[in-house]
Amino acid sequence: MTKSAKIFLSCNIILAYFALVFTACNSKKPETTATNFCESIHRNDSISLTSELENISGKMDSLTGVYVLEDGSGSMVARAWLSEYAEKTIDIQYFIFSMDNVGLIACDYLIRAADRGVKVRIIVDDIMVGADIQDILSFNSHENISVKIYNPGVNLGKNLFGKIKKFTTDFKSANQRMHNKAFIVDDKIVITGGRNIANEYFDYDHEYNFRDRDILLMGEVSNQVNLTFEDFWDSDLSKDVTDIIEEDQEITYPENRFDALHEYACNPDNFWPQVRERIANLPTTFKSILNSGDLVWLDSIDFISDVPGKNDSIGLNGGGATTTALIELVKKAKHSVEIQSPYLITSELSRNLFKEAVERGVKIRILTNSLASTDNVEAFSSYQSSRKELLETGVRIFEFRPDAAERTKIMTGELQDTLKHKPIFGLHAKSMVIDNETTVIGTFNLDPRSANLNTECIVVVRSNKIAEGVLEGMEIEFSEGNSWETTLEYNPDSEVSRGKRVKTWTRKIIPQEIL
Repeated sequence: MTKSAKIFLSCNIILAYFALVFTACNSKKPETTATNFCESIHRNDSISLTSELENISGKMDSLTGVYVLEDGSGSMVARAWLSEYAEKTIDIQYFIFSMDNVGLIACDYLIRAADRGVKVRIIVDDIMVGADIQDILSFNSHENISVKIYNPGVNLGKNLFGKIKKFTTDFKSANQRMHNKAFIVDDKIVITGGRNIANEYFDYDHEYNFRDRDILLMGEVSNQVNLTFEDFWDSDLSKDVTDIIEEDQEITYPENRFDALHEYACNPDNFWPQVRERIANLPTTFKSILNSGDLVWLDSIDFISDVPGKNDSIGLNGGGATTTALIELVKKAKHSVEIQSPYLITSELSRNLFKEAVERGVKIRILTNSLASTDNVEAFSSYQSSRKELLETGVRIFEFRPDAAERTKIMTGELQDTLKHKPIFGLHAKSMVIDNETTVIGTFNLDPRSANLNTECIVVVRSNKIAEGVLEGMEIEFSEGNSWETTLEYNPDSEVSRGKRVKTWTRKIIPQEIL
């Protein structure tokens, strides 16, 4: 290939990639206006996180409480309540932190926590930063808030030419992203899983939402998560936002700089009173979970994370700790492997792994997005190219329907009451259940990017009860009405417009290694 051809190909890859990753971030930021909505909203100072955990604090010293957060609204409510009653620290690590409705309200909660003296630290990957630079600097200017950007140089502070230059001159580094997701409160409570911070991950988007899954961890395993966060925070790849964007030393930030944001979050049109009521009632909900036994206490939980930088080998291959762990779990499977992955791009190595498992009697089912439900036609294009080879291994493949019947059950009730239509849904959960006893929930997609380039994190839980609960949800989504089973004779690609099918075909030029 000539030099000019390589440059042309690289530019097309870059443009396609940027079209993908910036879609969620480039939406118009909601406007804020001067009002007095906040006058009637008050934090309940009669309760505290310490008091709410008092009865289980002894268990948390040596055990880990585990609870799966299936619905987006419930996962959002948990984060909101924990932010409101955090006492010492909030550490946050995300691939995407959008400035849409959910993102702005999340920022409001974090600022209010910082105002109470809580130390807030945030790490976000550079490629998905959609906020204005000055807004980030203003946010970071709070004495109790610190923001770091992972692997900068491809987005924040760069124009289009600068972005293209980074990808063409330092392609591998530009593609090494932090895909970890962790929400840590007071060093003892963790929420991790597939969800980023944006409307569509919590079932609040009016057009398109994700079927996703998080896991709540309380107690001993939080030590492992804390160490991972510190590794990323101290990494040379994580840069203070003020080191990336030279801050004008003459800029002074007025004390009331967050007032407009507070009023936005207090506005009932933006933050429904019904949701605030659910947040306020969370202690009651939590007691019900404790009494029911749905919070499962375990003495051994594995939290596995890739190291910052992950792949320091030559080329785009190399793997990581999460990749190795998942391979070993499939190799040790005896009866069944149930998988949910929004993007399914297999290599010869992974197909052989599945084939060997099937040949020793392991039944494997995978649920992924259909062309009709996917938010990533680039990834689907690559999956489409190897779908036949994967089916020939003996794996059963199911593709999620955009009009899945299950969406009415998992969709936020307040949104259903507001809209006259039902948003479509796509799959975003990254989960496995092995032999009906081991559950994996995390950030890992079954694609080369998660395997070799992005840093990822997973939680491995060995509990029949947890596996049973997750598998119950999976079985529903595997069923007719929620997914199509794809075979060598049938696939549901024809369910979409000719335009989307053509668009998918044109993306086959993109190398599989970066998808």
